[in-house]
Amino acid sequence: LNFIKPDKAADFEAVMGKLKEALSTSTKPERRQQLEGWKIYRALEPGANGSVLYVFTIAPAVPNADYTVSTILAEAFPNDVQALYRQYAEAYASGQNIINLKLVGNQLP
Repeated sequence: LNFIKPDKAADFEAVMGKLKEALSTSTKPERRQQLEGWKIYRALEPGANGSVLYVFTIAPAVPNADYTVSTILAEAFPNDVQALYRQYAEAYASGQNIINLKLVGNQLP
């Protein structure tokens, strides 16, 4: 769960575009696998305190892969990573919440 300042949503989406580019052009096969399972959704409703809520889902996750955005950006864009990370970090309104989910059952009764 990513809570983004409304006036920084375009910046956040621009960095997510660079993240996609980094994953899709990587020479590491696990990076391209990460791209296949990593989805980014934007909530239609406002988030907490008027923020824009983006949700990352990763399914299936690539075992032992590093999903750290700054690491992925640094691999692909070593000369631009500081500016990209600053743009990414400054977009956050109240941080990021990471939750791990466990399926309760295959289906509803």
